[in-house]
Amino acid sequence: MEFGKIVGSGNDFIIIDNRENIIKKRNYIAKKLCDRKFGIGADGLLLLEKSQKADFKMRIFNPDGSEAEMCGNGLRCILRFIYENSLSNKKKLKIETKAGILDGEIKGKRIKIRIRLVEEPNLNIKIPLEQKTIIGNYINTGVPHTIIFVNDVEEMNIEEIGPKIRYNKIFGEKGTNVDWVEIIKDKFIKIRTYERGVEGETLSCGTGAVASAIITFLKEGMGSPINVITRSKEILKVYFDNELKNIYLEGKTFYSFKGEWIES
Repeated sequence: MEFGKIVGSGNDFIIIDNRENIIKKRNYIAKKLCDRKFGIGADGLLLLEKSQKADFKMRIFNPDGSEAEMCGNGLRCILRFIYENSLSNKKKLKIETKAGILDGEIKGKRIKIRIRLVEEPNLNIKIPLEQKTIIGNYINTGVPHTIIFVNDVEEMNIEEIGPKIRYNKIFGEKGTNVDWVEIIKDKFIKIRTYERGVEGETLSCGTGAVASAIITFLKEGMGSPINVITRSKEILKVYFDNELKNIYLEGKTFYSFKGEWIES
């Protein structure tokens, strides 16, 4: 089974052309391929499939086998996959996801995508923890994110506090991704993200970068574009209008290798 490995700002994905429906047990395959010891290793499996509504469909599976609604860096990476494998002559494409049809633009290694808010942001939520209550800001950029402002993201023990917020009962059965945001200066913020499905910190999260930028605009008045410094040190750029009707994410992608997976 042939695959590509593409990285978006530190978020790495296995991508397979599944337009002929060669993979049927998607959840099972995702768990096997994303395993970093016995598989290929990745933050997620992306399947390129046929669409009746758009140019292509993207399905996203986490390392635990669960299917995600959307993934910003994943969408950027699958557009790079389409470009590198000459699967379309278009530079601007529409991709069907579980979060709706999203637009993408291929600029060589840089990929720009449009993000839509699924619901109105919910600011200043009180999140009860064991010994204290912290304030978060909920926003859904295709997948749910909770944004927490801190003075220094490097001081945060993500692996300890992340699950306590991710699984907090106030976010219901599906839970939330969690992003800690530090304001560096005007137009620049730094983030760290604990991702659902991965169940740990990732080097980057596209929807998290957008979520963090939009909440920074709503809470702090920082204008577009906002440069988001990810854990990988790469910078993602988030553009938006004041009405939040037009939101875009742009950044580099890295095609690391192609290969063939042989299931033993």
